[in-house]
Amino acid sequence: MTGPEPAPAQYDRPVDEGSEGQQGAPRRRLRILLVIKGLGYGGAERLLAETVATGDRDGFDYEVAYVLATEDGLAAAIGAQGTAVHGLGATRSVDVRWVGRLRTLIQRGSFDVVHFHLPYSAALGRLAVASVPRTSRPAVVYTEHSLGNNAAVVTKAINGAGIGRDQSLIVVSQAAHDALPPRLRARARVIVHGLDMSRADALLARRDEVRESVRSELGIPSGHVLVLAVANFRAEKGYDVLLDAVRVLHDRGVRVRVAAVGQGPLEDEMRRRHQELGLGDELQFLGLRDDVLRLLAGSDVFVLASRQEGLPVSLMEATGTATPIVATSVGGVPQVITDGINGLIVPPGDPVALADALERVASDPGLRRRLGAGAKRTSAMFDVTSATREIEGIYRDLAAGPEAGARHPPSSSRAATGSARDEEPPAIGALPP
Repeated sequence: MTGPEPAPAQYDRPVDEGSEGQQGAPRRRLRILLVIKGLGYGGAERLLAETVATGDRDGFDYEVAYVLATEDGLAAAIGAQGTAVHGLGATRSVDVRWVGRLRTLIQRGSFDVVHFHLPYSAALGRLAVASVPRTSRPAVVYTEHSLGNNAAVVTKAINGAGIGRDQSLIVVSQAAHDALPPRLRARARVIVHGLDMSRADALLARRDEVRESVRSELGIPSGHVLVLAVANFRAEKGYDVLLDAVRVLHDRGVRVRVAAVGQGPLEDEMRRRHQELGLGDELQFLGLRDDVLRLLAGSDVFVLASRQEGLPVSLMEATGTATPIVATSVGGVPQVITDGINGLIVPPGDPVALADALERVASDPGLRRRLGAGAKRTSAMFDVTSATREIEGIYRDLAAGPEAGARHPPSSSRAATGSARDEEPPAIGALPP
């Protein structure tokens, strides 16, 4: 177990007396285990955390398991909400002992549904589910967060072989749906996820103060436009294109400063490229941050230079903070951003086009105001509560299916007593390797 010790899990607790089943008996909470490769600050990880935070605690008991021990940035925040968080203890992707630990957790946890996020956790995690006796085997849900083509070849192959046997398949954007193999599209359900926009609204209420604080922290000179990029350093995020665009802006004398939030395997390479281009203070690397909304609210422009995307969380956050957007026409982005209305759209892989758009928005305060207002109107589509309720509807449908009775027979002592504290699974660190 990494992160804080989770609150004790309560198994099969009855809901409040007013929530009853068809025959008047209190309806037990459904047990849901969310499984993901890591709990770092990536988009899928943050969407998972938002789902748990807005979950219906009268109807569901949520627990979370993550594979990589080093990717635990969000574990403490999720655990602080009273959700049990289980680290499966893998030190790297090739360490597959976590599959056995997941199987033990599933067996001891008596879950109704195991919901996998991202290809790696699903590809191998399904093996743990399949090895559980059928009478206690949970239903499986899988969410595809991207276009599905940036995973390792072996992971893609294993995930592709197993995805058709899942009881439910969710995708986060129409673009992600359209990228699925034809055999999967008919059964895939598009659910546009969201965020708690109240935090963005609170920052907007004091935007001048936030802007002054952010610019002071980052050392942004007066008269310069602050552009924020939020993405991890991977090939598909297009940081090489962004750096080249910043060099174009430098050569044109455009007064722009760019700040990049993120980490990843290409960070060192991009830092070397930064030095080769002589960008100096014109682009600074901020590393991982837990105050992205604050940084967005304090910025003048949000930029997304990606070569591929599903529907990035950073784009949702930029709409919530009414930040003008310059983004590439990839994945679900064109389904959210209309050029000239709530952002500017450019082709991927084109640093000159990206520089042109950034120069245009940097030199026109009126355009920034119009695009920011349009972005804020767009944020209404990212309603995290609606998305969570739709997902919970899937859980209920699966739990009411033909195998539900075998998993939780009405006469079981767990259903009768409403709790089984003596049968709680231990923290994952105590499980056998």
